[in-house]
Amino acid sequence: MTEFPYDTRLNVLFPALQKIELAPLVASVTHPWYNQTLCRVNDSVVRLGVMQGAYHWHKHDADDEFFFTLEGRFLVDLEPSPAGEPGRVVELGPGEGVVVPRGVVHRTRAPERAVILMVETAAIVPTGD
Repeated sequence: MTEFPYDTRLNVLFPALQKIELAPLVASVTHPWYNQTLCRVNDSVVRLGVMQGAYHWHKHDADDEFFFTLEGRFLVDLEPSPAGEPGRVVELGPGEGVVVPRGVVHRTRAPERAVILMVETAAIVPTGD
């Protein structure tokens, strides 16, 4: 199994009906690439990302991912498609989000510290298939 330099926490931090306060959690983060599962919603989870730097290229064969930026600037690099469509970069600022469909090879980056929310299935492997 490949080791990655990320602080990925898959435990559900907040059970149903417990208020979620992000500010204290975000303020406590010191790792450059932190990912914490906040809560479960049906078969999906909502995760908090506090990050700076680049994630590795990867894809998810069976799962879509939703990224929503709360603070900072967050970039989603998309690899060229097998059909020859060029790769591109989706740049997200505060209040902006994007869905990366299953099977799309992508990499996320934060040139400066960014705070994002992710929504994905609970079964997803965050580092990719």
